[in-house]
Amino acid sequence: MHDQEPAAGPAERRLSTRETAELLGVKPETVYAYVSRGQLSSRREPGGRGSTFAAEEVEALARRTRREAGVASGSGGELSVRTAITLIDKDRYYFRGVDATDLAARHSYEEVAEWLWTGKLRRGATLTAPKASVAVARRAVDALPEHTGPTDRLRVAAIAAAAADPLRFDLSEEAVLGTARALVPTLVNALPPVLRGHRDQGPLAHRLWARLSGRPADEASLRALDTALGLLADHDLAASTLAVRVAASARAHAYAAVSAGLGVIEGPLHGAASGLAHRLLLETLDRGSAGPVIAEELRDGRRIPGLGHRLYLGEDPRARALFGLLEEMPQAAPALAAARDIVTTVARHTPLHANVDLALAVLTVSCGMPATAGETIFAVARTAGWIAHALEEYGERPLRMRPSGHYVGQRPPQPLPQ
Repeated sequence: MHDQEPAAGPAERRLSTRETAELLGVKPETVYAYVSRGQLSSRREPGGRGSTFAAEEVEALARRTRREAGVASGSGGELSVRTAITLIDKDRYYFRGVDATDLAARHSYEEVAEWLWTGKLRRGATLTAPKASVAVARRAVDALPEHTGPTDRLRVAAIAAAAADPLRFDLSEEAVLGTARALVPTLVNALPPVLRGHRDQGPLAHRLWARLSGRPADEASLRALDTALGLLADHDLAASTLAVRVAASARAHAYAAVSAGLGVIEGPLHGAASGLAHRLLLETLDRGSAGPVIAEELRDGRRIPGLGHRLYLGEDPRARALFGLLEEMPQAAPALAAARDIVTTVARHTPLHANVDLALAVLTVSCGMPATAGETIFAVARTAGWIAHALEEYGERPLRMRPSGHYVGQRPPQPLPQ
């Protein structure tokens, strides 16, 4: 039943259902849903064929919806979420307005993470893992089968750390920042080390290196790894980040939000893409040329990993920054040459530029890391961005990330199945 209004004054402007729907950017059916929820009032004019709505009331609802929701459909029909964390524009990207490649080149991953979380630069920032959380997470990770992948290990570590934290449901900014500063190093320390004699001290990149390579690290390699972590800390609304924001919108705690991101990042089109590029590089190095390797990939109907990015017309700025550091590492020269051969070979037919997955593959190949190392680096790095987005989402209206389904099935009523 529609709410009724007193008769309108002579100056009141009325809108039809179609006009109201256009102003609100919704379907006509949604207009009546607003009426049923008491957000709009309607009236049937004497002799009229449909309901009308007060223009002033409709305009106020439109302003309120835009201001409060912060979620809208973009011009391409894609979800658009209000955020102040990362901007991607004209083949560059920025963290809170600062060029992200410059930030990652000049500051440690820990400092980049603090910038994403707080908008403040904490020089010399460190991330310390609570011993109790690490102990619980390590026991859980050690219980997994030996062939378990890195993302599964990180996901189990996050769940174990959550179970050990009775204050995880406190979503205040201070509490979530405390969780962030403890969770990231806990994830790293929970992974089994492969470098003998390593002690879990110092910058996060040093601790992560010991989980990825059995070789002692030189300064240039550690700098490349640390910069890679900073470059990958966030990248706007990637699929895993959207999952994190959906979880945070439902007021899941930070550990659960990170677990949601880890559940998405494992796909071959996201965090695992660098592993495919790693294998492509190894095969190119083994055969001495990219030509036959690329030919086989295309013959088998597979896309070439490490090339192209839907958000950049030119070269991925993250790849460009990482390649620059890799050129300073003598041991990376063969893998760099193979990567250039891949890009040049594919460019004869399709003008695709290198993306960060290929640069990350050069790093992992040249440092004696396994193919899964890029996925580990990606996941650990992106945890900083996920928590930044969770923090931002906790400040928004709860459950705003609730799109409506477009039902295309059989119209009811249908007979009960026999």
